[in-house]
Amino acid sequence: AIANVAEEAGLMPGVLQVVTSSRANTPGVGKVLCESEAVRKLSFTGSTLVGKRLAADCADTVKRLSLELGGNAPFIVFEDADIKAAAIGALASKFRNSGQTCVCANRILVHESVLEEFLAEFMPLVTSLKVGHGLEEGVSQGPLINQQGFEKALAHIEQAVNSGATVRTGGSRVSGRDGYFIEPTIITHATQSSVFGKEETFGPVAPIISFSEEDEAVAWANDTTAGLAAYIYTRDVGRAFRVSEALQYGMVGVNEGIISTETAPFGVRRWC
Repeated sequence: AIANVAEEAGLMPGVLQVVTSSRANTPGVGKVLCESEAVRKLSFTGSTLVGKRLAADCADTVKRLSLELGGNAPFIVFEDADIKAAAIGALASKFRNSGQTCVCANRILVHESVLEEFLAEFMPLVTSLKVGHGLEEGVSQGPLINQQGFEKALAHIEQAVNSGATVRTGGSRVSGRDGYFIEPTIITHATQSSVFGKEETFGPVAPIISFSEEDEAVAWANDTTAGLAAYIYTRDVGRAFRVSEALQYGMVGVNEGIISTETAPFGVRRWC
């Protein structure tokens, strides 16, 4: 359908080609495209594991690559931030598409002196989110993409609780509804050493990690192999520049929870 629409819009026939495949045959189709000398460039958005495999398959033909392989975005709220604005930004960053975008906040780092103030603003916003079918009125949170993603998000919640974290709201499968629906979740007393510091959850789970010093927040934010997007909230212009430069991420949102725009580059600073 998209190829037909492209031609109707004026694209020359044959310029856009669509290759379909079953899930089982996808690796084989990908390998053919990677190894073909007729293909000059490969662009891929997906997991780091698959991206590394595609890069290896493209090596013999020295293809140009554009790979977007996930993230572990930190969302940092400093003590001088506009807390209400930070809560609104965190909601947008964390729960867009039910937490299933590569630039979604994966960890929310909040200065210990404003932690309770932030939670007082953030929790009512999260509990007001309606989960359900996308065609139902008022729904803003849908299901996770598949069973694997659903089980991963629930496993992250369970691991956090077993490590001493506290579920403040949500934390379970939505009752009375079929499908991979998880309640919008806030977890407090999380730590950087928890699963959220190392893995991308890719679901509607907001772990809150408190910090005491700017350097500590930056170090924790950079303590990951991913380097796609990060967010900071502060009223201090000097801190905004200083922290933005210290964060090892391709994109940094300053007092903004949605950073994707067609007018700015989209990229990473690290290998994934």
